[in-house]
Amino acid sequence: MRILFITSSRIGDAVLSTGLLDWLARTYPRARITVACGAAAAGLFEAAPNVTRVIPMTKRKRAGHWFDLWRATCGHLWHLVVDLRGSALGWAIPALRRRVLKSSWEPKHRIVHLASALGIDPQLPVLWTSPDRQAEALRLIPPGGPVLALGPTANWAPKQWPAERFAELAERLTAPGGLLPDSRVAVFGGPGERESVRVLLEAIPTGRLVDLVGTCDLAAAAACLGRADLFVGNDSGLMHMAAAAGVPTLGLFGPSSEIFYGPCGPRTASVRGARSFEDICHAPDFDHRDTDCMMLDLDTAKVLDAVAALMTKGRTP
Repeated sequence: MRILFITSSRIGDAVLSTGLLDWLARTYPRARITVACGAAAAGLFEAAPNVTRVIPMTKRKRAGHWFDLWRATCGHLWHLVVDLRGSALGWAIPALRRRVLKSSWEPKHRIVHLASALGIDPQLPVLWTSPDRQAEALRLIPPGGPVLALGPTANWAPKQWPAERFAELAERLTAPGGLLPDSRVAVFGGPGERESVRVLLEAIPTGRLVDLVGTCDLAAAAACLGRADLFVGNDSGLMHMAAAAGVPTLGLFGPSSEIFYGPCGPRTASVRGARSFEDICHAPDFDHRDTDCMMLDLDTAKVLDAVAALMTKGRTP
């Protein structure tokens, strides 16, 4: 059985779709699955069950990347095409069955919307790692006490809580009497994001810093997240990866909605400042081209309280 699974170009949305891919692999255990996704997200599917091919889609002018994908897939008769992009391609490929996601403006979480493509219950995201990646993570974060993971970056500057507040948070969480005393602090980020979090990196004592900003690829980062005891980070792909890995995960929100994109899992939570998403993004002076932080109303004390509440949650759903 051949299944074509077309998912997002963005890492966060791709992570949220992994629950559906896992459902397909369990429902059709003998299927051979091809995943088409953005090049940035391709590493997520490196160790996914039943996935025999990953087609990274690199954006080209005049939608040339869609033509590339059509050429790569039109030579097969697919038993099932699942198109979570809602594209015309989902209808243009030879298939016995096809499920193309329809647009929705209802106030529901993204995993609920995605599940509607297959007509099934929402599926929690999952994260797969290979033995090689687990060995790499063990080298990067060797045994030696608890690990606080931080995701201080985001794909849009207004969604990025100030690095100095992350530094204050790390100091208070890892101090004697803190929730994770003397723990190591693993800072995650992508290539090109180092300068925006330099204040945080320089604030963490050298002996306790695990610097993973631009130092490992996405698949290795996924394996490293699995070694953390707590993740705190902005609304980002890393936040969704941490939740999918089963790590207690706190997402920090401002000009994005936790109703649609909050972290998913039994030990996850979201926190924001006094202003709602609507207060921020529907304000008369809102400008999506703005590069200033829109999360200054979220103070460190409130985040610490949210971490404390999250850590008291039971480990069983």
